[in-house]
Amino acid sequence: MASTQVNPTRMELTRLKKKLSTAIRGHKLLKDKRDELMRQFLELVRENKALREKVEKGIEAANKNFVLAGALMQDEVLNAALLAPKQSVSVEAGSKNVMSVEIPVFEYKTRLADENDIYSYGFAFTSGDLDDAVKSLSEVFPDMLRLAECEKSCQLMAAEIEKTRRRVNALEHVMIPQTRESIKYITMKLDENERSTQIRLMKVKDMMIKEVIEEKHSKAAQG
Repeated sequence: MASTQVNPTRMELTRLKKKLSTAIRGHKLLKDKRDELMRQFLELVRENKALREKVEKGIEAANKNFVLAGALMQDEVLNAALLAPKQSVSVEAGSKNVMSVEIPVFEYKTRLADENDIYSYGFAFTSGDLDDAVKSLSEVFPDMLRLAECEKSCQLMAAEIEKTRRRVNALEHVMIPQTRESIKYITMKLDENERSTQIRLMKVKDMMIKEVIEEKHSKAAQG
């Protein structure tokens, strides 16, 4: 295959050797990148699992408390208590670079300085279960935001790992072997050419020596 694609010259041999050296260095760097991505990806997966369990428990607790509050309070009173939230939250989305992957970073700010100032109703006509439900949702919000970060980061890093894996495989199983095969072919051809040149030179030398000897014999015969 190499014989039909490669011009067997010393210039081409030098070019292929440089290409092989670059490919080997690139292969090592990509493998290191893939391994580091895998390490960080697994850490994120473990964090994601723990956060999801924590968030699901927090939401479950909040839902139970809302159900209890709804059972103890009239619908009109419950709706009025939650009609005008006292606290509001704004989320800012940013990003950070991790091994050439832009992963999201979310930050939130509350309208009021005190994050715990979350109750928009008086306590005289409401159930304590409603307080617990609002508190549970307030406490689980930062974990929900971090969970969103982790899940999106996992998706992006998984895609980058797959892309890097394909590049590593292409270098390891296609480009590097083909380049080595081409180098071997050119080296073999150059060696053959060198041997052929040496043989031709030796034949020319023998012919020249033979001519000199014949010329000396001819002169000796004439003398």
